[in-house]
Amino acid sequence: MNTSMKNSNEISCSVSARQEIRLKVLRALEENPELSQRQLAVKLGVSLGGVNYAVKALVERGFVKVNNFSRSDNKVGYLYVLTPSGIAEKAFIAAALLGRKLKEYEVLMSEIDALQSEAAQRESDKL
Repeated sequence: MNTSMKNSNEISCSVSARQEIRLKVLRALEENPELSQRQLAVKLGVSLGGVNYAVKALVERGFVKVNNFSRSDNKVGYLYVLTPSGIAEKAFIAAALLGRKLKEYEVLMSEIDALQSEAAQRESDKL
C-alpha cells in the first residue's frame, strides 16, 4: 500500500471513530442532559479527554447548548441540551455510520462465505 493511500485510510478511520463517539455523546445527552463528562466517559467506555473533546466540538458547532444549574449538594452542574441542529446532526451521523456498518457487514459476510467454502473443501478432501 502506498503512503498516500495509507494516510487517506487512517484519516477516514479516525473521522469515523470521532463521529461514532459524537453520536454516542449526543444519544447519551439526549437521554440524560444532566450527565457530567466523567459520567459520560464511564457510561460510554471512552476516556474523559475523549468525551471532553467531543462535547467541546459539539458545543462549538452549536449542536449542544450548555446551561448551568445548581445541584442539591450546592455544586454547580451543567445541563447539556441538544439544539435542533444537534438533533439533525445526530440523525446525519447515525445514517453515515449505518452505511459504513452495512459495508463492513457485507465484507464480513463475504469473508465468512469464503472461509466456510474453504473449510467445506478441506473436509471433502479428507474423505
